Amino acid sequence: MARRNLGDYLKKQKMAIESSRKWRKDDGYDATWQRLKDMYRGRHFDDYKNEDQMLVNIAFSTVNVISPSISVNYPKITVNAVSPDNAANAVIAEAVVNYWWKKRDIRTQFRRAVKDMLTFGHGWVKVGYRFVEEEAMSMEDEEFSDAAIDGGKETTNLVIREDAPFAERVSPHDVFVDPDATSMSDIKWIAQRIRRPISEIKNDKRYIKAARDKVQVMAVSKYSDDPSRKKVHDKNVGYAEIWEFYDIASGTMSIFCETADQFLVKPMKMPYSFGQPFVMIRNYDVPDMFYPIGDLESIEPLQRELNETRSQMMNHRKKFSRKYLYKESAFDQLGRSALESDEDNVMVPVVSDEALGGVVTAFPAVINPPEFYNQSNMIIGDIDRISGVSEFQRGAVSEIRRTATESSLLQDAANARTSDKLAVVEQAIAEVGRRMMQLAQQFMTGEQVARVTGKDGEPMWVTFDRDYLAGDFDFEVAAGSTQPHNESFKRQMALQMVDAMAPFAGAGIVNMQKLAAYVLQFGFGVKNPDEFIQQAPPPVPAGPEGAMPAGMPPEGAPAPSGSPTSGLPPEIQAMLQQGQAAPPMA
Repeated sequence: MARRNLGDYLKKQKMAIESSRKWRKDDGYDATWQRLKDMYRGRHFDDYKNEDQMLVNIAFSTVNVISPSISVNYPKITVNAVSPDNAANAVIAEAVVNYWWKKRDIRTQFRRAVKDMLTFGHGWVKVGYRFVEEEAMSMEDEEFSDAAIDGGKETTNLVIREDAPFAERVSPHDVFVDPDATSMSDIKWIAQRIRRPISEIKNDKRYIKAARDKVQVMAVSKYSDDPSRKKVHDKNVGYAEIWEFYDIASGTMSIFCETADQFLVKPMKMPYSFGQPFVMIRNYDVPDMFYPIGDLESIEPLQRELNETRSQMMNHRKKFSRKYLYKESAFDQLGRSALESDEDNVMVPVVSDEALGGVVTAFPAVINPPEFYNQSNMIIGDIDRISGVSEFQRGAVSEIRRTATESSLLQDAANARTSDKLAVVEQAIAEVGRRMMQLAQQFMTGEQVARVTGKDGEPMWVTFDRDYLAGDFDFEVAAGSTQPHNESFKRQMALQMVDAMAPFAGAGIVNMQKLAAYVLQFGFGVKNPDEFIQQAPPPVPAGPEGAMPAGMPPEGAPAPSGSPTSGLPPEIQAMLQQGQAAPPMA
């Protein structure tokens, strides 16, 4: 791009961002996101009243019931080679990407993005590569002593501190896209707003110096140690907002500051082989709209109605108090004190000769109808119906007794919507893993080490470089690997497998040692199942020709109960003893 056109191109990018801001403001996206965020953290009331206000934060409960059910554990990412020539590299790539997910704490960043998806309707994960090297001073001398230090020769070595891909959550408020887009597949550009201390920007040598000097303070911390600096406007104190602008249509990336008329980084070809670095996690798509909706936006009116109803109930209960009308001349001071006392079995003297019924009478009190107190249950039922979160998932006990089959059917219906979210999360994890591997193939230098788990659960270390990760791979996430592990369910499934394999075990076609190892390892979490399994005895050698091996029952005799063929019909046992092929069982 010619130098004389850089200014016009910068103005075009700033106008694009301004149009996206206007779009989000006019359609109320930013205001809605801020309102939903306040709803999640329990700030539901905008005005202050003289009466008490009750808050029942169902929004908080809804998000924190769904989030652990789809993103609580580390995912099991499987990598398959597209070409058979890269099958060996796929094994290394799978071990490396799963190790990075744990070592670099990507789960924490991804869980934050999942919570954004549930709250705002979408979440952003940025995938990039970080290479950091530092200068390390060393001393070259024969002996390490004070004299050697004084006369030694100092050398400077470059030490690589970080050389690996990263994935981090980005706030939905800081990502701007093309206003005319309806999905990630048709956006023309995408930009990220980054707030950095202005001192860091001015000292960052990756930026053009002339542009760095023109960066101005746009915000200061309201908790600054020296509030007077807000008036002085120190050029080296405060924050500036810079923009990473990815022009997808032209395939370029640039960095600039709103207050400067020059690029901090001039438009250059996108550094990543896959293009722009943002992965969007979408919740409920709205037809022909770019931004989806979350779980809180649909229940917001019901949440506010529930708060209003509970506040009215509390204030009406406070106003309800029993009062009595009495004739003042019928009681002296001692009688009034006894009448006002809250003690039980107190004698109240009456000095008047009038009938007691005309001396004291109860003041009629207004009692709220019982249906008024059922409103909250009806609203909560509506919230559960809209959000798809059942009373079982919230930890409540149903008032209606149901059979195990009915409870299972209700749970399956409630899990249908969670399964849809789980599929979205697993797809996003696979996309993040794919981009991390592509970045490693593109930028990684030298050798690195990854820790993997061996067959018996022991740790193993694999040394690899960029050549070990070469190839085209398909990335998938094992179904349900991010969900909470139900140990009772795992054991039940393992025992059900034993029951299902019992007929085959009786036929002698199942390796019992392997089956027992599987049950111990995956059903009960035993890391070394071979220590509990006794090896099978060696096979009995065959006798002379025409003679039966020792221990073999004579022809026609039933097999002993402990033999592998004891569960088969007698005719099949006879065929097996004669060496004939047994017919297929019905």
